Amino acid sequence: MSLRLQGIYPPITTPFDHAGNVYAAKVQHNVEKWNRTSLSGYVVMGSTGESVFLTAEEKIGMWEMVAKYAAPDKLLIAGTGMESVRETVCLTNRAAELGYKAAMVRTPHYYKNLVSRADAQVLYYEAVADQSRLPLIIYNWPQATGVDIPVEAVVRISEHPNVIAIKESSGSLEKVMQMIREVKHGFQVLVGSAPTLWPSLLMGACGAILAYANAAPYSVIAIWEAYRTREEAAGLDWQNRIGRAAVLVTTKYGVPGLKHAMDLNGYYGGPPRLPLIPPTAEAKREIEEAFRDLKG
Repeated sequence: MSLRLQGIYPPITTPFDHAGNVYAAKVQHNVEKWNRTSLSGYVVMGSTGESVFLTAEEKIGMWEMVAKYAAPDKLLIAGTGMESVRETVCLTNRAAELGYKAAMVRTPHYYKNLVSRADAQVLYYEAVADQSRLPLIIYNWPQATGVDIPVEAVVRISEHPNVIAIKESSGSLEKVMQMIREVKHGFQVLVGSAPTLWPSLLMGACGAILAYANAAPYSVIAIWEAYRTREEAAGLDWQNRIGRAAVLVTTKYGVPGLKHAMDLNGYYGGPPRLPLIPPTAEAKREIEEAFRDLKG
């Protein structure tokens, strides 16, 4: 039975103390608070978790802590994508040992001119999937990686029995639509863009992995519930309400801005890890205003 991915998953932030160390007590605080919502599960060590700044040992430590504190009904997904097949497989199989149910693997991108082609992406994902003890979710976020995996590559990779989904974060509704039409039956399309959540669900996306859900999970859960119960007015209303806040804590101010919004809503955001820097006073004011009516 293939894993069904439905609903809303936050790619959780990594709490750091002011010395820049992973802050274990705050991992517990945040996870126990999210446990009380109807979030479907947690993605641990995605880009929102500042995964590129953590050592392999720190990543494994985060996976262990979240697995320990997560409620039993929450599906655990590990962000394991590295540039080489070997390291990705190694991390993925470690996450499998810790009880994770799927691995989210970002598109390789360092050697852009060589890996942005469809055939290179297909080779990478098939090689990882062949050796991975977890089913894979392709992770496409061209705004950060500079590589936008072509739909034709996703269609080919969707044929692999161990690749079950894609997280498509480009925000392109056209691309989401084309993928849903062309991928293998049963392959799942999740979106990573809160500002296009409602239309993406209407097109056939099965759920979403949203950074914004770290700070204000109820508002995106409301959109998911409106979709499930076919309450179009409610879905559109909530989509319009979150629009500005979602843009501020993703595309405009990124993880440092998101962490500030979490601090406002009773979660622990705290500082980002260098070289990211905390938002300016002006940015904080803008975020506070946008989140005024969007409580945690």
